[in-house]
Amino acid sequence: MLSFAGLATRPEFSVGAVDCLDDHRGWSAEQPREDVRLVLVRRGGFRRRVRGVCSDLDRTVGYVGMPGEEEHFAHPTGGDWCTSISLTPAFWRTLAGDAPQLDRSTLYVDGPLDLAHRRLLAATRAADTGYAATEGLIGLVSAVVRHVVATTVPDSDQTRDRALTAQARAAIGDEHPAAAGLIPLAALLGVSPYRLSRAFTRELGVSLTKYRNRVRVARALDRLEAGEPSLAALAADLGFADQAHLCRTVRAHLGHTPAALRRLLA
Repeated sequence: MLSFAGLATRPEFSVGAVDCLDDHRGWSAEQPREDVRLVLVRRGGFRRRVRGVCSDLDRTVGYVGMPGEEEHFAHPTGGDWCTSISLTPAFWRTLAGDAPQLDRSTLYVDGPLDLAHRRLLAATRAADTGYAATEGLIGLVSAVVRHVVATTVPDSDQTRDRALTAQARAAIGDEHPAAAGLIPLAALLGVSPYRLSRAFTRELGVSLTKYRNRVRVARALDRLEAGEPSLAALAADLGFADQAHLCRTVRAHLGHTPAALRRLLA
């Protein structure tokens, strides 16, 4: 039995939890796919065969699947629980380079990669796919690129990082429509999401997600000081997923809920 639960979805990627309770030693074939796939095992294990090469996958070894591959799978140990990440080829190239070459398709999951995986799963629970989940995904995929891709996106110099960070801050401060998500913001500035995220963190010392939330929290404070009566309307106006998302974010930054802040600022 196979079940899939979507955790985060954008046009460029999707993250899902896949639970497979099959128990068979024989190989089952899957139709070739057009996406790039990153699969990390949370529990259990299975076997994968591609181009005649077999791999045993568990919590210590995942895999990267490329478009057009003919894959076969077997579950001799009773099933598995995995995180499955699908990337469009175009988005994969923004993170791995214009012509990435894989050293191998299997992926050793070391401690930092395991942590990046867990941080992505935590980010998908934040109800902020445009920034938190996207930055979590970029962090994970960038770690994967360092493990298995022979050619990577080149780093940039500090002067360009400073200029790029200033442009991103201006777009967020001006509430440009593209600033609603990390990926459209990167497209507006003409760079890859990886490039923008890395440059911003290097230059300012905080992630784009945290910076954008800081700006939104300040706007929430302004509205609360002015007597904003509706937290639901405030959440919608500031681009939060819902009122609960607003409350979690405000409390994480200020240590108080919006309702408590309203009383403190009265």
